[in-house]
This record gives sequence, C-alpha cells and structure tokens, in this order.
Amino acid sequence: MLKSLDIDLPQSEKKTLWGFLTLYSVLCIVILLFISFLYYNFKKDLMLQNKRLVLQEYSNDLISRLKDLHINFDKYKFYPRDERFNSAIYDSDRNLIFSTLSSPKVKLDEITYTTNNYIHYIKEPESYYLGAKYVLLEIPEDKAWINDVINKITIFLICGFSIMFICGYFLLKLFLKPMRDSLHLLDRFIKDTTHELNTPISAIITNIEMIDIASLEDVKLQKKLKRIDTGAKTVSNIYQDLTYLALKNKIISKNEDLDLSKIVLNRIDYFKTLADVKKISFIKNINSGVKIFCDEKKIGKVIDNLLSNAIKYNKISGTIEVILENNKLIIKDSGKGISKDKIPSMFERYARFDKSVGGFGIGLNIVYMITKEYNINIEIISELNIGTQMELTW
Repeated sequence: MLKSLDIDLPQSEKKTLWGFLTLYSVLCIVILLFISFLYYNFKKDLMLQNKRLVLQEYSNDLISRLKDLHINFDKYKFYPRDERFNSAIYDSDRNLIFSTLSSPKVKLDEITYTTNNYIHYIKEPESYYLGAKYVLLEIPEDKAWINDVINKITIFLICGFSIMFICGYFLLKLFLKPMRDSLHLLDRFIKDTTHELNTPISAIITNIEMIDIASLEDVKLQKKLKRIDTGAKTVSNIYQDLTYLALKNKIISKNEDLDLSKIVLNRIDYFKTLADVKKISFIKNINSGVKIFCDEKKIGKVIDNLLSNAIKYNKISGTIEVILENNKLIIKDSGKGISKDKIPSMFERYARFDKSVGGFGIGLNIVYMITKEYNINIEIISELNIGTQMELTW
C-alpha cells in the first residue's frame, strides 16, 4: 500500500501507519460482525414469530384433545399424539407428566425458543387438564432460513469490508498527502543540494591531494590544509550518503570479484586525515587477497560509513582495530559504545543516539540496505564506555 501511495517512510512511521491500518481493519470487522449479529437475531425472531402462529394452532388442537381425554379418561386412557409435532405436559411444580419430546432440554419460562435443532413452544391452558399447567410443543427446526442468512451475511461481510477498505484507502491517501508532499519536497531539496555540492567538494579534495603537505615548511599552513582536507572529506562522505539515498533505486550494480584487502587499506588511508584530528591510531590485521563478489562503490560505501562512525564516536587518542579474514570483516573502536536496548534500532533511518556528534543518522541505514542486498550478515557488539565492534560475515 505504501508503494502504491508513492511514500517512503522511516521504519518507525511505517510501524505507526501499519498499526493504524490494523486498528482500522479490526474496527471495521467488529462493526460488520455486530451488524451481522443483529441481522441474524432479527431473522431468527421473525422465523420464530412465523412458527409461533403455526404452533398456536397445534397447541389449541392438542389442548382440545387433552380436554376430551380428561373428561373421558376412563374411556380412552391414551395420550394424544400427532405426526406434525411432539409434545409434553408438566404440572404446576414443573414436574413432567408425560412426554414424546426428542429434545430433553426445556425452558418453561420462555414462550418460543430453539434448542438441539428443534423449536419449542409453551402454552398454559386455562384449565389444568390431566393436571397439566404447561403444554409444550416441539417441531424440527427448518435449516433453510439459517443457510439463507449465512449466505447473505457472507456476501454482506465481503462487500462491506471491501467498501470500507477502499474508503479507508482513499482516506489514508488524503491524510498522508501533506506528508507525501513534504517528503517529495525534501527529496527534491536533497537532490538539488547534493548536485550543487558535487563540484566544489571535488575541486577542494582534488586540489588538496595535489599539494605535498609534508614538504611545506610552514607548520601552521600544514595544519590549516589538513583541517581543510578533513572538512572536505567529511562533507564528501555526507554528500555520497545523500546521493546514495536519492538515487538508490536508479543505481545499477556492477558486481564483480573484488580484492577487498586493497579496498579496505585504501579506505583506511582515505580516513587517516580524519583520524589524525582526534589522534586516533589504526590497528590493522588485514589478510591479503581476501575476495568478495560485490559492487565496488557499494562495498566501499559500507566500509566508509563504518570507519566514519568509528572515528566520529571514538575518544581522543583512541584506537580503531580493523580485522579482515576470509569471509569476515571486523571494525572495532574504543569509543563511547551504546546500550544494548538501543542496538536493534541502530539501523533505522535518522536514528541518532548521541546528538552531541554531527550527522543525519543515515549512514548505518545505508550499511543495512547494502548488506541486506548482498546477504551479508552484520552483528553489533557494544558496551558503554568500552567501545563498539561491527562484524560483517558473508
């Protein structure tokens, strides 16, 4: 439904939306079932009312025959029977006098009721013929009305729920229009902004890389250029994340066998300037010749975001240990760590647990999307004030 509405919502908003749809559907079903219950009882009362007219005639005939038997008991001594119905008589203490009933369950406080597929009708004669205060008649219940009611209720439920679901769909579409417009506006803004950032960022990074900073004699100038390099790479990483989110559905993957060892070493060198700002050192345990079948830009984006987070949330003079073995990559920092209850939410888009550090909360969401695409398992092990370990296995 969200895709048909052309809406891309974060996970928390999707859960809220699905919760609303579930509640709406349950309420619709409850309302429809309540109406169906009322209709069933109405049809049942109507059926009993029609049968009561017939049973009244039967009861008058039976009472007349009981009267005749009461008067001529010495002559007949035979309880009257009729093939159209079964009957029973009870005294004033509700004790059974005689019965031809098929169903033993009786309710002498009611007039007409159904039980065990039979319809019962109770009448109190004016005189107690044969000591009978209650005369009870029984006829088989005709199931045709039930089948007819069930068929009508089934059609009503299907049509009713379909109509209410369609109405709910259009109501939801109407309610979400402001949100959809805002998301489209934000998406357009991100695309335009990233497009405008591309040229100046590329120019800054390219020109800085052309300068041999180490050969400069002015120490202050070296520090300034390193800060510019650090800032440019930070903005460049954010730019690449925003570009990936904006164009993820249009990116064509070029999967191939890649030398992951070289890629990891290259990305560590790229982030060394950022790490040096916080005096963070890298501990590298990287096996050579480790291969992975993937798109080079996408696996690079995964490594970039993991290294960027390891630097961003690390402490001053901390360490980042990078371990690469066959089918396993581990990036472990000595930073702030995160509580275990927040770990399941780390991959949600825009999720940020430390607002003192910059960022949009999209890096790990991108990591999750790419690892899911390539069936790469990612595990987070973290302890507060000790550090966080990101382990990728494939």
